[in-house]
Amino acid sequence: MKRILDENPAKKHLLLLVLIFGLLLASFVTGCQPETKSTPKVELLPEAQTEPAPSPIVEPSPTPSLINVRSVTTQADFPQSLTFNLEVESNSEITDIELRYKIKKVTMAVVTTTIKPDFTPANRVGTSWIWDTRKASLPPGAEIEYSWVIKNATGDRLKTEPARLIFDDSRYQWQELVMGKVRLFWHQGDQSFGQQLMDAAQAALGKLARDTGAELEKQAKIYVYADSQDLHGALVFPQEWTGGVAFPEYGVIAIGISPSNLAWGKRTVAHELAHMVIHQVTFNPYSDLPTWLDEGLAMYAEGDLRKDLEGMLTQAISANTLFSVRSLGSGFPAEFKDAGLAYAESYSLVKFLIDNYGSEKMLNLLQVFKQGSGYDDALLTVYGFDIDGLDDLWRASFGLRYRPVTWFQTSLLDLALAFTVVYSPKAAGLA
Repeated sequence: MKRILDENPAKKHLLLLVLIFGLLLASFVTGCQPETKSTPKVELLPEAQTEPAPSPIVEPSPTPSLINVRSVTTQADFPQSLTFNLEVESNSEITDIELRYKIKKVTMAVVTTTIKPDFTPANRVGTSWIWDTRKASLPPGAEIEYSWVIKNATGDRLKTEPARLIFDDSRYQWQELVMGKVRLFWHQGDQSFGQQLMDAAQAALGKLARDTGAELEKQAKIYVYADSQDLHGALVFPQEWTGGVAFPEYGVIAIGISPSNLAWGKRTVAHELAHMVIHQVTFNPYSDLPTWLDEGLAMYAEGDLRKDLEGMLTQAISANTLFSVRSLGSGFPAEFKDAGLAYAESYSLVKFLIDNYGSEKMLNLLQVFKQGSGYDDALLTVYGFDIDGLDDLWRASFGLRYRPVTWFQTSLLDLALAFTVVYSPKAAGLA
């Protein structure tokens, strides 16, 4: 080969070119080979792994459905009605609306009332509901909490934040005075008039706390109207003689007091406020206080017994015509003179217990009543005597040694005597 190439230089150059080209081609092919790896054979993999994974199906998001409350308002027509108004809109038809409200008062169970106001389903709705508050006998200053619940066709639900309103008597421009847990409102009379009534309220609270241990636990609101006529306009079906009334479960007192009748007004404020204190201290779902104790404590909070009532009591003691304590447990007589004596006796009974057994036992008695105890059992637990025992001891303090027989007892006695006469052996000819 060498001799051929030497003899033919042209062939020699051609052969060199072919050799160089071959080397370049081999180098190019070698550079394009992938790196050697140990890869499992495809036929050994599960069939499912040899197929590409399906792409997830992405559906477009629906347009969000919104409920928008445009306005919530109320209008009060005291004491007749209270109107609730709602305007609401949504990009989906509104299908359901509820009004929910509850009255703030002292009760064993909080009751929420649900109302379904009338409306026509639409994307934008206005509705209202009128509450006839005369059926609830709401006093001035009653507090109501309410909210709206709205639903639309796509299932969205919106409950508004609870709102609070005061059912005030907006017919008058009220002045206000606050001291401790007492808020006093009045619309006729100067600042001195209001201050004197507040002083009477504070004096009554101090007397009760000192002599019975009972104190106001929750806020009391006292609305003082200019006279009984204005007061009657704030009440639902009032009695003609009503001059003041307490709504203990609402923490509200309403009284008609003219500036010219301030002395009576101060005693009435003390009296009604005492009722509220006693109600708060003894509230329970089982039983009430005996009337003589409830009214007696209220009379005691006023201060000394009124002269006219003191005269009635003195006269009844002299004639030994006092009502029995047991007869004063569930109600008072309707006749004015008899009712006056019942109030005077109630004051005297409470004063007798406090003077002779102390304020601590009186507070214990109220706490026992709070547990739902009966009248006789409560007295036996605290004092060791029942109602008749109290009657005997109280009468003995006046020098009276026996209890007169009541009409009911007299009737039973007559019946027993008649039975004895008819069925006695002598009357029957057996002796």
